[in-house]
Amino acid sequence: MPENDKSIDESWKETVDKEKNEAKTEGKEEFTPPQADFSFFLTTLALQAAIFLGEIPNPVNNQKEENLMQAKFIIDNLSMLKEKTTGNLSSEEDSMLDNVLYDLRMKYIAKVNPVRDNGKST
Repeated sequence: MPENDKSIDESWKETVDKEKNEAKTEGKEEFTPPQADFSFFLTTLALQAAIFLGEIPNPVNNQKEENLMQAKFIIDNLSMLKEKTTGNLSSEEDSMLDNVLYDLRMKYIAKVNPVRDNGKST
């Protein structure tokens, strides 16, 4: 292979590599996951419970769905987490967990035992 052909071949490889790199980054921002912390963890579980309670749409199909068994499972897990982390959380984390648990429990109870209006006025 003559010397001139070799430089053309190398130039072509560089051009292809450059195009590949541009295509990877063009129009796409690189995903940077959020910092893992207790608050983010609680928020993630609370969102999952809210989806199962039918409070917010499922992001997969954008439909509101109820699965009370799954909601209870998450609430029970948060309760277990509260028990197992007693004395190991900051006051902010402890308060957040209490608030999340209270809110989810009240929503769950409202779904399981809806208040019935018998047409009576008080």
